[in-house]
Amino acid sequence: MTTQHKPVRTMAMPVLASMVVGSMVGAGVFSLPSSFADSAGGLAALLAWAVAGGGMLMLALVFQRLAVTRPELDSGIVAYARAGFGSYLGFFSAFGYWASACIANVTYWVLIASTLGTVIPVFGEGDTWAAFILGTLGLWAFHIIVARGVSQAAGLNALTTVAKMIPLVLFIVVVIFGGFSWDVFVENLRGDTTEIGSVAEQVRSTMLVTVFVFLGVEGASVYSRYARRREDIGRATVLGFVSVLALFVVVTMLSYGVMPREELAGLRQPSVAGVLESIVGTWGAWFIGIGLLISVLGAYLAWLMLAAEVLFEAAKQDDAPRFLTLVNRRGVPISALMATAVATQIFLIVTHFSESAFDFSLELTSALALVPYLLTAGFALKEALGPRRWSGVLAIASVALIYTVFLIFAAGLKYVLLSLLVYGPATVLYVWARRERGLRVFTRAEVTVCVVSVVGAIAAVIALSTGAISL
Repeated sequence: MTTQHKPVRTMAMPVLASMVVGSMVGAGVFSLPSSFADSAGGLAALLAWAVAGGGMLMLALVFQRLAVTRPELDSGIVAYARAGFGSYLGFFSAFGYWASACIANVTYWVLIASTLGTVIPVFGEGDTWAAFILGTLGLWAFHIIVARGVSQAAGLNALTTVAKMIPLVLFIVVVIFGGFSWDVFVENLRGDTTEIGSVAEQVRSTMLVTVFVFLGVEGASVYSRYARRREDIGRATVLGFVSVLALFVVVTMLSYGVMPREELAGLRQPSVAGVLESIVGTWGAWFIGIGLLISVLGAYLAWLMLAAEVLFEAAKQDDAPRFLTLVNRRGVPISALMATAVATQIFLIVTHFSESAFDFSLELTSALALVPYLLTAGFALKEALGPRRWSGVLAIASVALIYTVFLIFAAGLKYVLLSLLVYGPATVLYVWARRERGLRVFTRAEVTVCVVSVVGAIAAVIALSTGAISL
């Protein structure tokens, strides 16, 4: 083991783009029909994608611009928060993103088990003990794969990215030419406002779903230290995002033309399988199920790599304990990778005891990612207002910041408190890291942030114990 290893810059633009697409196209796209129909009609769904797509496009452009203007800041989302707002908030960004990635990995194992549960009842809907054991075995198997080398794992991710698109393309073609009904689509446009609220309420209720499926847009920037050319990072980010956005919108909106909203909402996950099955029969569900397994395993691989990289970079910047900087002879941040596997195992246990394993892990994943996105947008705005003023960047950063603030509002108090329950205790790691290096722990402003996060964590514990909020 060593703490020094200079990465070989082997990732070309197509591989970086596959990291973006591979991270974003995973469990989420296969759950879109039911997840949207549960709380929104077709019109609200279209508006939600317009809001989320526009906001996330601004974030993608923020990552693109920062990759070029601040090339010394490797690892993207981690370094930007630290450069803009200091060590403690930089740690918050790194830890929140890492925790979000760990919980996202849990959703993959839940969905894998739920898919298998359609033919092997012992797996249920991903919430049985058999599902828990499958997830445990799977996460440690992938730990071993990534430990053998990041570049090799990235190449495998690129292959699975191509493979996972096949069933989704088939789904789109079959629905367009064999199952889409304009009358059904028009009937679903408005939705039952007495049941799911006004159009504005429907749009708000879908925001965490859109955040979840867009997670990974920063994938290329996180792996910037491996990029052959800095400009490839921004190109990969925008290319990957636009491609995936088009896919998400098409899959969601076409589903509203296949069956009534209430039936869509009642489909078990992965709901894309249920939609296709209603058109072509049982083989459609099987085909989507196989495609989902490939897609989810590929996305899991990408997210496992991203999570370890983020924690490793935080430790390199003196904001996480020094042992997390250890790398093995293949250049893999092995201690950070091990910490990621252990945390994923813990979250898998917590999720197993929640009321709805998939929905809970999806929404908590999204909520934890909001702080890193908020800080990145804030840093971009700060840069745009600096000595070199860029009017275009100023507008982009402003919209991105407004969008991330709106997302926190849309998440609601429950997920804000649950996020603080994760963030608050994490401060112990930050204090440990700063003291072992003999560095100042907090500035005056950071003390305030620390107090708020700890008080929020305590409030979350009280709310959970009294039943005010539940898992």
